[in-house]
Amino acid sequence: MKRNDYISWDEYFMGISLLAAMRSKDPSTQVGACIVNDDNIILSTGYNGFPKGCDDDVFPWERDNSEVNKTKYPYVVHAELNAILNSGGRSLKGAKIYVALFPCNECAKAIIQSGIKEVVYLSDKYAETDSVKASKHMFDNAGVKYRNLNTDKDSLILKFI
Repeated sequence: MKRNDYISWDEYFMGISLLAAMRSKDPSTQVGACIVNDDNIILSTGYNGFPKGCDDDVFPWERDNSEVNKTKYPYVVHAELNAILNSGGRSLKGAKIYVALFPCNECAKAIIQSGIKEVVYLSDKYAETDSVKASKHMFDNAGVKYRNLNTDKDSLILKFI
């Protein structure tokens, strides 16, 4: 008899997204992304961080400063965009992207332009912001589906043997 406590594809790919987020050095928000095709093959992953070659000990991680260039915001590449850029030019047409946090409007544009057709997310804690409202408006207009991952699991445990 097969075991019945295995995880679903959605839980698996969201787990990969959460594992990717653990690579982020951002002290306040860690987000990961996992892009998969219709055959449940991972096409790419990404997490939020500075662009390649930009020393994360030189650039700021601060969220608040009167000078915007002394915050992380002008420099950090979001997980979704990183995953799209990390795909190496392979087609993402019709793919799904798994992210812990609902995408901002800038990432929504990249998601739409890359051909991704579904966004699966865990949290929509910024739902009332203009950025997320714009994302949803663009997704609705472009035919990109989005859905909250419903799972009865509150954690997955990885063990190194």
